[in-house]
Amino acid sequence: MKHQGPKGTYDVLPDDRPLRSRIVHAAARIFTAAGYGRIETPAFEETGLFVRGVGASSDVVRKEMYTFEDKGGRSMTLKPEGTAPVVRAYVQHGMHKLAQPVKLWYHERMYRFERPQAGRFREHYQLGVEAIGSDDPSLDAEVIVLLSDLYDELEVSGVTLRLGNMGCPDCRPAYLERLRRFLDGASDELCEDCRERAELNPLRVFDCKQEGCKAVLAEAPLLVENVCDACGEHFGAVKGYLERLGRDYRVDGTLVRGFDYYTRTTFEFECSRLGAQSGIGGGGRYDRLVAEIGGPDVPAVGFGTGIERIVLAMGGGEKGSSGRLQVFFAVLDEGARPLVVEALHRLRRRGVAADTDYAGRKLKGQMKQADRLGANVVVIIGGDELARGKATIRDMKSGQQSELPLEPLDDLVSHLLERVNGDVLS
Repeated sequence: MKHQGPKGTYDVLPDDRPLRSRIVHAAARIFTAAGYGRIETPAFEETGLFVRGVGASSDVVRKEMYTFEDKGGRSMTLKPEGTAPVVRAYVQHGMHKLAQPVKLWYHERMYRFERPQAGRFREHYQLGVEAIGSDDPSLDAEVIVLLSDLYDELEVSGVTLRLGNMGCPDCRPAYLERLRRFLDGASDELCEDCRERAELNPLRVFDCKQEGCKAVLAEAPLLVENVCDACGEHFGAVKGYLERLGRDYRVDGTLVRGFDYYTRTTFEFECSRLGAQSGIGGGGRYDRLVAEIGGPDVPAVGFGTGIERIVLAMGGGEKGSSGRLQVFFAVLDEGARPLVVEALHRLRRRGVAADTDYAGRKLKGQMKQADRLGANVVVIIGGDELARGKATIRDMKSGQQSELPLEPLDDLVSHLLERVNGDVLS
């Protein structure tokens, strides 16, 4: 990710595209197989959606949103996360009338004004799924396993799963009061940010990375140990499903995630290859969010994972691999150009990646260009061969050459299609 645009952003260059495309294609296959349909939402929403949904006390709303006033005087925000816009679409389009749960997935750009660092940018791409309309704990397990399967498919190593329980509106208030009393007693030992969080939303103190605060919080009461029976049973069922599916996890009472809408199950995948900022993706259940933004009172669960975090965890390899050229035409004189133009057109319409030289290079230079582009086959047209009505076909892997008639052109194109289908695409 060295291709920097404005501060905190970057350019995705052609060589970066193959790996990113492989990630998205793997996600599409895995999510679609589980019944999730792709949804796209606008780049910006009314600011109130995130204030109500993500939470006015969250760091995202307080510090990280790109908010502006449009020409109609409305406050709008570039979306900092994907769940609230998907839920807004669910409500706006009456999806609660469909068979529940409604399963959706997305691949979208997100925007947050935060300190840029490795794999974290102010403009970034996120994959996510949302399953809206069921409180079944097996659905919690399903979305966790979907994300786990994606990392497995991409062979991301060093990934572990943290699992938490955020409780519900029935059991969380009593715990928050207990936590506030603990934090009041330890106020002098907390950093300024944690003292502010303790006033606005005490659960956020567990996000602090300062060693002094972490030492204090090691003695704090944990929500996972103070939930009601219903939340405990739900959490137990989720763990049971994960165990049945052979997924390892670690229960972490300090896992609270970054948004206010979470209830009950929360989870985060960490990758040891990412260093101190090890989070690669996560999510949880948000049973109150749909109602909070004006929809019916239906439960939901989902996750998000950053494309850039996955690329970083994978080492950023596979540059240019899926964009390889299949056929390159080397033109020895301009008399061959009309034939080459027509052959290129026919091959491209059949889905073959084909190109030619446009810089007037000599044959040696054209062969180097074909090699740089990763061409499998080079068709040399011109010179004496053109006068004899022949084209030279060179296999770039073996170096073997053969001659074919240029006319009829259909025969040459058919031969190249057979070679591509047999040697390149199989």
